[in-house]
Amino acid sequence: MNRCCLVVLITILAAAGTARGQAGRVVFESAGTEHTWVLKDLDPTLPADWSSYAFLVMELRLSSPQRFDLRIHDAGGVRSVRLSPVSGAWIRSAVPLTFLTQAAQQGHDLAAVHNKLRPMMFINLSGTPGELTSVREIGVVMANPVGAPSLEIRSIRLAKEDPGDTLLESNPLVDEFGQWVSGDWPGKAKSLDQLKAAWAAEDKALGSGDFNYCRYGGYQGTKAKATGFFRVEKIDGKWWFVDPDGHLFFSAGVDCVNASAATPTQNREHLFAALPPAEVSQGRSGGGGGRAGASFYTWNLARRFGPDWVDKWIDLTARRMSVWGFNTIGNWSDQRVANGHRTPYVYTSRGWGIEGGPMGVADVYAAGFAQIVDRAAAQQCDSRKDDPYLLGYFLGNEPPWPGRETVAADAILAGPQTALQRELKAFLAAGDTPERRREFLFKTYQKFVETVSAAVKKHDPNHLNLGLRFGGSAPVEIVAASKIFDVYSLNNYSYSVIQREIDKVRQSIDRPIVIGEFHFGTPGRGMTPGLRQTSSQEERGVAYRYYVENAAADPSIIGTHWFQWIDEPSTGRSDGENYNIGFVDMTDQPYRELVDAAKVTHRRLMAVHGGKEPAVTRQAKVQ
Repeated sequence: MNRCCLVVLITILAAAGTARGQAGRVVFESAGTEHTWVLKDLDPTLPADWSSYAFLVMELRLSSPQRFDLRIHDAGGVRSVRLSPVSGAWIRSAVPLTFLTQAAQQGHDLAAVHNKLRPMMFINLSGTPGELTSVREIGVVMANPVGAPSLEIRSIRLAKEDPGDTLLESNPLVDEFGQWVSGDWPGKAKSLDQLKAAWAAEDKALGSGDFNYCRYGGYQGTKAKATGFFRVEKIDGKWWFVDPDGHLFFSAGVDCVNASAATPTQNREHLFAALPPAEVSQGRSGGGGGRAGASFYTWNLARRFGPDWVDKWIDLTARRMSVWGFNTIGNWSDQRVANGHRTPYVYTSRGWGIEGGPMGVADVYAAGFAQIVDRAAAQQCDSRKDDPYLLGYFLGNEPPWPGRETVAADAILAGPQTALQRELKAFLAAGDTPERRREFLFKTYQKFVETVSAAVKKHDPNHLNLGLRFGGSAPVEIVAASKIFDVYSLNNYSYSVIQREIDKVRQSIDRPIVIGEFHFGTPGRGMTPGLRQTSSQEERGVAYRYYVENAAADPSIIGTHWFQWIDEPSTGRSDGENYNIGFVDMTDQPYRELVDAAKVTHRRLMAVHGGKEPAVTRQAKVQ
C-alpha cells in the first residue's frame, strides 16, 4: 500500500471511531519469552479503556507459520488469545474484542467453542476473559519457536466496526497443487510430471505389510473366546480388544481417512494461483462449519487417477493402511474405505441433540427426547448390527462443558426457552451456586448417557459402546457416570498419555481406554504444527513412536488413533485449523519419516502391550 492510500485510510478510520498506533519487529528466540509494548509507546492517543471498541486491528507479517499468544495486560488481569496468521506476507486482520472479554460458549465440542476463523487468521480462545478498561501493555509470546521466527507489526489500532481482513500483497500464497508458494522442501512439486513420477515410484515401492495380523487385524497365534464380533476382555491384568475370531487386538488407528481437505475460498480467491474445478472440489471445508470451499487434495487425486479416481483412491488408501500397519479406520472417515476392503472401523453416531444444545448439552428433558434418540439409533445401528468389522460406536466428541459447568449453565439460561432451561431454573431456585450448577449438569449427563446407550444397545446388542471421546480433563463425577460405556475414550494431546487421566479412569470405573486423537506437527509449508510440535519431520516420527509405545505399555490402553490422515489445508479448514498433521500431504505424497517410524512401532505393539518388550525411551525434539 502506498503512502498516499495509507493516509487516506487512516483518515477514514479516524472518522469511523478508530484509535491507531504503530509497533515494530520482534524475533522469537527462546521458549515462552514475552515481548511487550507499553501502550503509550505505541501511540499516546491509544486509550486505556477499550470498552467502547469492538476490534483490535493489526497490519502484520509473521515470517513462519507458528502461532503466538497475543496478551493484553489490563489492570484487572491478562487477557489473551492465540493467533495463527497467514504467514510470509503482509496482512490486515481484526481480532474481535469479545474473544478477550467474554467466555467462549458457542459450539457443541471443544474445537467449535474455541476455534474461530478470520479470513487471514485462525484464532484460538485460550485465555481467561475479562474487562479491558485499563489496558497498560500489549505483549506477544511464542511457546516453542523454531528457527527464530519474526513478527512485524506496522500498524495497530482499535475500531468500532469490522474493517475486514485482507492480504496486503498482490501475489498468491497457494499454488495450483495446494502447496504454499514460498519456501522449498523435499518433495515439493514443481510440475505435474514431477508429481506423477513420485506417485509412480510410491506405487512400485509400496510392497506389503508384515504385522502378523489376521483378517480382522488381530494377532495371529493368540486365542481368546470368539463371538463373531469385537469385544473387550481383561487378560492377566491387561485389557485387550478381542476380534471376531478370538484373536487379541490392539487398535492402531487413524482418523479422518477422507478424499477431501477443503478450505474456504469465499472472498479469499486472491490467495490461490488457481482453484480446483467444481466437479472435483468437494465443496465442504471440514471441521463442521459447512462453508463452501475447495479441496486441492481431491484435485490432485483426480490428476493422479483420472475420472475413476474414487475407486482407485480407496484401493490405494486401504493398501497404504495395510502396509503401514494400521488396523483401524478411525473417526470421521469415509465409510467406503472400510466397506471396499473390509477393514475394521469405528462409527461416529449422531442425532442425540448434542449439535443443537448449548455447549453440547442435549435437552434430555424435552418431550419425546427418548423417542428421538431411539429413532436415531435405529437409523444408524440396524444396518450395522451384523457387521463383524465394526468395533463399535462413538456417541459424541469432546463435550466442551465438563470443568466449565458454570459457563454452560450461563449459556443455557441465556438461551431460548426450553425444557432444559426450565429444569435448570427450577433446580437453581433452591440455591444458585457453582456446586449446584455442577450437580445439575452431572445429573443431566447421567440421563443423557443412559438414554443414548440404552437405545444403541437395543438396536445393536453386538457391538461396543466406545463413549464420548472426552477432551481435556473430565471431572471424576463424569468418569464415574461413564461406567455404562464398554470402552472409555479420550483425546489426549501431549507428548505421552497424561497418566493422571488414565489413573482416574482405572481407579473409578476400570474400563479399557482408547485414545481417540493425538498428533504431532512441524511448522512449515504454510502450516502450523498442530497441538503438539516437533522440530522436524524426522522428530514427528520419534514422537509417534514414543507416544504410541508408551500408551501401549499401559495395561488399560487398548488403542491409539492418530488425528489425521492428510494434512489440513495451509489456508485452513472451516474453523481455521491449518495443521501439519497428516501421514499424507496435500499432493498425496506420504511423509516417509513418519510412515517409517509408525511401521516399526506397529510391529512391536503386541509385545509392548503384552509386557514382553519395553516401550522406546527416546523423546522428540520440540524446537
